[in-house]
Amino acid sequence: MRIAIIGAGLAGLVTAKVLTQAGHRTDVFEKAPDVGGVWSRTRRYPGVTTQSPKAQYSFSDFPMPADFPEWPNGAQVQSYLADYTAHFGLEPALRLSTEVISAAPTDDGRWSVEYRDSAGTHDTEIYDRLVVANGVFCEPAVPKFDGLAEFTAAGGRVCAGTEFHDAEQARDRNVLVVGYGKSACDVAVPISAVAARTDVIARQLLWKVPRKIGGRLNFKMLLLTRLGEGLFRYIRPRGFERFLHGPGNGLRRRMINSIGTVSIRQLGLRRLDLVPEGTMEDIVRGAIGLATEGFFEAVTAGDITVHRDRTIEELLVVDGEPSARLSDGTTLRADLVVCATGFTQGVPFLPEGVREQLLDERGNFMLYRQILPLGIPGLFFNGYNSSFFSPLNAEIAALWIAADLAGALETPDTETMRHAVVEQLAFMDIATDTHHCRGTKIIPFSMHNADEVLGDLDLNINRLVRAVHWLGPVDPAAYRRLTPMLIERLTPAEPGDRDRPHLRALPGPGSTSPESLTKTSSQG
Repeated sequence: MRIAIIGAGLAGLVTAKVLTQAGHRTDVFEKAPDVGGVWSRTRRYPGVTTQSPKAQYSFSDFPMPADFPEWPNGAQVQSYLADYTAHFGLEPALRLSTEVISAAPTDDGRWSVEYRDSAGTHDTEIYDRLVVANGVFCEPAVPKFDGLAEFTAAGGRVCAGTEFHDAEQARDRNVLVVGYGKSACDVAVPISAVAARTDVIARQLLWKVPRKIGGRLNFKMLLLTRLGEGLFRYIRPRGFERFLHGPGNGLRRRMINSIGTVSIRQLGLRRLDLVPEGTMEDIVRGAIGLATEGFFEAVTAGDITVHRDRTIEELLVVDGEPSARLSDGTTLRADLVVCATGFTQGVPFLPEGVREQLLDERGNFMLYRQILPLGIPGLFFNGYNSSFFSPLNAEIAALWIAADLAGALETPDTETMRHAVVEQLAFMDIATDTHHCRGTKIIPFSMHNADEVLGDLDLNINRLVRAVHWLGPVDPAAYRRLTPMLIERLTPAEPGDRDRPHLRALPGPGSTSPESLTKTSSQG
């Protein structure tokens, strides 16, 4: 088939790689001039690093370079994705500096994609299938401030974090960083090194976890394991999780909250009056932030001032100088306001009728397995499963898409899938206090999602390795054989026979007969 993929971030690239290996022709549309998505040079801000260590933020069959630091910076991640593109020969599929204007279903079940390239030329092409991989962090959510026009006229500037590319823009200026997530703390550190004054405006404090607990134990040993994930109750507890959320509930709570106790002590949060409300068990009701190197040291030194439980009430001009009034009445000089206030998820290129089918009444994405929209033939999503292991989760989703395109995947009927999606969203409302990015965030249930998707394919790593991942960090490299195994299954049985996939059963637990793997595609 001819497949259009919107977005050349990690989800778009791995989808192109898997589908190309499965015999399809792909075009990857990317409005930025380079691959990388959020890691593109057009979007990354100074100080940005990965949230997860490099081993966990890698594709299964393409590890990050050994000389990269444990937490690579933005430029290093982008170079890694460029190398991935070259290694798997994806350059011919790329259409960089090309924006998709619209993508609409045609009367014959295909997709019409209208795009505009860097020269301003418009064109339209027809594709058999469409994969949306534009990312859940595609549209910065910048607050609308009262007084913005007067503030700007006086020389003030407001920008999203992804629009702030050079710390020198803050030199000798009074800077407000809005937000307290990882992005806000990351960008505040390089700003504080050159700015006249740096203030962080935090509407709500989030828990921060040291990169190394006690200065020695890597946090991935605690939270990037299957045990760490199992500490949070899933919609369907299984195995040892039933003990943790039953007879072992007291032990489970002590395990989680002990991380909070250590974080308070190690980062000096009580002395700095930066202890979040609630307990560490509330981690999934908002967001966990990996502590930015140098952030709390800068707060201690007075180079960064955090205004907790505050918002910007309005922007204004005081004595001719751009300023901001906070919700507690404090007025601060503000030459530059950098908003690290999150993102919204949008698909403006899809027709209104498709968007209405795609979203529920609250604007949540209705995606089965975070991949398949309901009742919209020929359309898939990838990357709408933001996790601690985003490259691996995107890679596994790409396998699911490849199997469905081959007619080798059986999915429930539409109403059954709808019920499953509604049930999952209702659960995530409770588990994350609705902070699930309109249904696109699967933290802290990353591996549960991976297991469910691979379960649909009757394709998984063996139980012994999964058991090792209970106590040690999940290693994406353990999944490196799954793509070639699936591709082998999907190889036509006879030369020239492209109508029926040849599905070979996998050895080991859970394998089935080839006959049972010949199924009906959810895309008809």
